Amino acid sequence: MERFTDIERCESLEVLNYQIRACKMCRLSETRQHALVGEGNINAKIMFVALSPGTKENIQNRMFIGPSGGVFDKLIQTASINRKMIFMTNLVKCMLPKNRKPNWDEIEACNTYLKEEIAIVQPNVIVPLGYYATRTVLSKFTNDSSIQNLGFKSINGKLLKLDSIQVYPLTHPSALLYNPSFENETMQKYQQLKSFI
Repeated sequence: MERFTDIERCESLEVLNYQIRACKMCRLSETRQHALVGEGNINAKIMFVALSPGTKENIQNRMFIGPSGGVFDKLIQTASINRKMIFMTNLVKCMLPKNRKPNWDEIEACNTYLKEEIAIVQPNVIVPLGYYATRTVLSKFTNDSSIQNLGFKSINGKLLKLDSIQVYPLTHPSALLYNPSFENETMQKYQQLKSFI
């Protein structure tokens, strides 16, 4: 993978962010307030890929500031990590109306943006949060159908060493808002993140 200077990477990210904010490649551009760009440390060793902005994120144009944001902060703190150490982005850059599941054409419309974010940040480990982010990230980095077809539960919290990147799928923090009984198990999986820093 070609290495660029921090200035070149910051400039590339700025251009990409402009393209994301102006994007009209799918129907979600008609209902969003903001197309949310990634944020965080451009030199991060860990990149989180969430599903999409929630209501508060759509209004305030920031990552993880809604109810799941507090859960996210608590989870990464168990690994002695804070937001200044990581890069965060979304699979789908615009809010999904009524928090519905994404359609594959909406994921596909944002696919180029995610690919470019990964190329600019060049993390050691990508942490997709939840089913859709995991499926998409795995399809980008391996042609091995035996890995692509693994169920999310079977790879949640397991480090997958692919050809050009390591992927560590985790439960999306919002899942704990609905199923708090999984908190201890989820925290243990998040604690492993400290070994990637």
